Amino acid sequence: MRKFSKPDEEAEINMTPMLDIVFIMLIFFIVTASFVKESGLDVNKPPPSEQQPQDDKKKNILIQIDASNRIFVNLRPIDIASVRANVERLHAENPEGVVVIQPASDAFAGLVVEIYDQARQAGVDNVSIAEATQ
Repeated sequence: MRKFSKPDEEAEINMTPMLDIVFIMLIFFIVTASFVKESGLDVNKPPPSEQQPQDDKKKNILIQIDASNRIFVNLRPIDIASVRANVERLHAENPEGVVVIQPASDAFAGLVVEIYDQARQAGVDNVSIAEATQ
């Protein structure tokens, strides 16, 4: 025989077993997480000194291009025709130095490529392009 519920009774869901399972899972994750050991290296940084050591052997050659496409080599304004000569001279003084080209965000891309090519023709193998800081 079927058992029919009365219309004034409402069906209820017992939440107690679900809460028990949630608390058991919470305890499980807390216990297992405490035993996880992260592997890594301990880094001992030297104390900050007031003066940075100057390494004259590795001076970089900085070529900057501003928004109006003017060229500066180590903060000296030059024209495009003398980039190779300046890079050759500075590279002869510091053979371990690196050429860093720092164009403005709205500088001509063709000018950057031409300066890059002239630096490579000057005999510098390590030429980098860096983002200009404003």
